[in-house]
Amino acid sequence: MSLTDILSPSDIAAALRDCQAPDSFSPKKFFQISGMSKKSSSQIKEIFRILDNDQSGFIEEDELKYFLQRFECGARVLTTSETKTFLAAADHDGDGKIGAEGIDYFKNR
Repeated sequence: MSLTDILSPSDIAAALRDCQAPDSFSPKKFFQISGMSKKSSSQIKEIFRILDNDQSGFIEEDELKYFLQRFECGARVLTTSETKTFLAAADHDGDGKIGAEGIDYFKNR
């Protein structure tokens, strides 16, 4: 399964266009534009599984900086500031990684 099996390719493209400039990425806005905020919890968990590059069950900071590239190969890398802000917002237990429930957090914002 790929992200385009769950999300519209045109919505993904629009979300990526919206955050092309460094330090312009907003997880909440990205989730809204890409259509992720409208998906069910089970669909969010499947998206999370696809984004979890090493299949550890968590998205760690090193994986998170490549978040946009998981949607499109040529997308930019998140800046250090964007990565830390994203991690802080979704890491509910402060362990330095995001579980599927952390990604689901943005769906409800």
